Amino acid sequence: MSRALTFIDGHPGDQVPVSDRGLQYGDGLFETIAIRRGQPCLWQRHLARLTSGCARLQMPPPERSALAADAGRLLAAAAANDGVLKLTVTRGSGPRGYAPPPSVKPRCILSFTPEGRDSAGGTRADGRLIFCATPLSENPRLAGLKHLNRLEQVLARAEWSDPTILDGLMCNPRGQVICGTMSNLFALDHSGLTTPALTTCGVSGTVRAVLMECAAALGIAVTERPLRPAALYAASGLIITNALRGAVAVGYLGEHRYSPEAVPAALIACVRRRALEPEMPL
Repeated sequence: MSRALTFIDGHPGDQVPVSDRGLQYGDGLFETIAIRRGQPCLWQRHLARLTSGCARLQMPPPERSALAADAGRLLAAAAANDGVLKLTVTRGSGPRGYAPPPSVKPRCILSFTPEGRDSAGGTRADGRLIFCATPLSENPRLAGLKHLNRLEQVLARAEWSDPTILDGLMCNPRGQVICGTMSNLFALDHSGLTTPALTTCGVSGTVRAVLMECAAALGIAVTERPLRPAALYAASGLIITNALRGAVAVGYLGEHRYSPEAVPAALIACVRRRALEPEMPL
């Protein structure tokens, strides 16, 4: 049976030094990767985003072949089937103070958690979104990155406990909708899809990119621009995406109901096929 297991720098373990900069300052990045039939989905996209993020944080990325080998050994040791692989890279240990150490040895943490497909990616047709009171701070230098500083999402996620709520939407300080606590957002109307621009905050999701590619293949226009809450209520349908759910057509925003037929079934199927099927064995 699958079991939870963690590798730290390629070795089984569950402890990091208190001097680790990820623990001390949130100095690092992470990827949340769906595992299906013991293999990762969108592996290359996750590594590409991680590598790009490391470059923006001015830290060396993990070596890809070594990382793939470690992930393969971890999944084999955990007897993995369906579940979640979390990949965390920190700047490693360093002396006290914010200044990055002159010599950086990143720390790589891989952890697998077994989950059934329903728990990892519910796709309830009656799933609901709400608006969160917690805002997202704006910082263009961090926009798009899946960095370790997630306190805003933690506070936002504490705002509800209803299991029918798929996610909570977060706005920037100007009241523009950016994303969910753990998802990207698309609004559908007669002109096509609109998704918030992520130039000042928010995470550039791997499945967000997949949906945009699927939409293009199906002839559905996608525009990136600011969205106000009123535009969501005026939309014919909403879609959220993330790495574990793929794409989900939203049933409700608060008490506002959307027709389940509004979102093209071919679009949802395309995203799930591309995002939740392993591309290749490790």
